[in-house]
Amino acid sequence: MAGLNPTDFYDIQSLLSDEERMVAETVARFVDEQALPIIPQAFDEHRFPKELVPELASLGLLGCTLQGYDCAGINNVCYGLICQELERGDSGLRSFVSVQSSLVMWAIYTYGSEEQKQRWLPAMAKGEAIGCFGLTEAHGGSDPGAMHTHAAKQGSDWLINGSKMWITNGSIADVAIVWARADDGIRGFLVEKGASGFETRNIERKFSLRASVTSELYFDNVRVPKENLLPGAEGLKAPLSCLTQARYGITWGAIGAAIACFREVLEFSKTRMIFGRPIADTQTVQRRLADMVRGITAAQLLSLQLGRLKDQGRMHPSQVSLAKWNNVRMAIEVARDARDLLGAGGISTEYCAIRHMLNLESVITYEGTETVHELVIGREITGANAF
Repeated sequence: MAGLNPTDFYDIQSLLSDEERMVAETVARFVDEQALPIIPQAFDEHRFPKELVPELASLGLLGCTLQGYDCAGINNVCYGLICQELERGDSGLRSFVSVQSSLVMWAIYTYGSEEQKQRWLPAMAKGEAIGCFGLTEAHGGSDPGAMHTHAAKQGSDWLINGSKMWITNGSIADVAIVWARADDGIRGFLVEKGASGFETRNIERKFSLRASVTSELYFDNVRVPKENLLPGAEGLKAPLSCLTQARYGITWGAIGAAIACFREVLEFSKTRMIFGRPIADTQTVQRRLADMVRGITAAQLLSLQLGRLKDQGRMHPSQVSLAKWNNVRMAIEVARDARDLLGAGGISTEYCAIRHMLNLESVITYEGTETVHELVIGREITGANAF
């Protein structure tokens, strides 16, 4: 029998359609040839490689699951594989696509008017416009229902006051989807760049997601015309449904980060000599490598089945919580162990493990901490809300 592929131990490739395999291979080439040569330096320089956006768009990766509006209209398993390959490059790259596609474009597609869709979706699919998603606030974190940002009706327009924190793409966005508390509940608004009273500030001194733009958003009597209200978005359920879309992609993305760390340390272990033999020949290292394969394989099967359920319209948010919790925890443990096996060199960005390890500290926190996802599953299986 031929040897097994260490990063596809259960032959996931055989469970994919021709289109799914083609999409994964295309994005993998893009990551290898265009992203990886510049990502480590971008991380070091605390810079988002915006020069990659046109190619992301030309490959049809932005809003790729949406139908029409110049979007690719591919299935959710394809989107998951895209996220896996992009995060194999860097979490910041996957985060950009995730926010643009799953949070902003999906929100406009699902809750926007036809005029809003026609104005923004084709431009976003082409990479000509960038969006951000303003939900999180400094004091709220895991409790978005506690938001203070407020929207008040003034004639036919709205006035927004408040602030948002930890917003990916914030300062480079042409439009922000902003969630605010109105008299009739939580509502969503399209706040355009340059609006009077709207200000963004980049969050500096990050040691995670350094190849990504993270911003604060400030609103001081920002006037929003009625045409920029998302008509279908009423209540907290709307922004939470957007997060479910993004979390799905994260479950795949984390696998990519783990695969990158595993491949690197596997090759290193075959050439790193200690006490007269490669460390790959030792029981301790083989056990640790085997544990990485166990985690990666289980995560692949979880996300693939999750994607099939999503494509069938049967995916439940609690199932997304289980996969996000499991897969990101797996990835961060693989990254940390790979960093350790690399020895002193593992703390240098000449290797990818430390970069992925630091990035995953954010991924394990944003869009639902582990505790939040544990309690989501606990509520599902017991029927009792412990939040």
